[in-house]
Amino acid sequence: MFTHVMIGSNNLERARGFYDATFAALGGKAGRMDERGRLIYAYAGGRLMITKPIDGNPATAANGGTIGIVAASRDHVLAWHAAGTANGGTAIESPPSERPNGAFVAYLRDPDGNKLTARTQPAQ
Repeated sequence: MFTHVMIGSNNLERARGFYDATFAALGGKAGRMDERGRLIYAYAGGRLMITKPIDGNPATAANGGTIGIVAASRDHVLAWHAAGTANGGTAIESPPSERPNGAFVAYLRDPDGNKLTARTQPAQ
């Protein structure tokens, strides 16, 4: 459905440290900076892009927004959560856990306050 998700950051180098670590924990690759100064992460057929806002105003986190990232296994979710908290992210909501539908999930806020979740696919 989506080609990409774009979020803002007030410090791209700080964001790069966080996202490089969390995507590596999922088996992904480090981000690359494009010619327009945006960080781009390609993973599982989608792209997450991080940029300074083009209007010059500070980046702010979406109130009520969450970006979900698929993980291959419970171990990947745990590694993602550990990498995020070790690289400027904040653990939020419940500790990493299995949900009633069988999905294993963890939540973080990135250094700019964006809310993220990594999760396995629920049991079919």
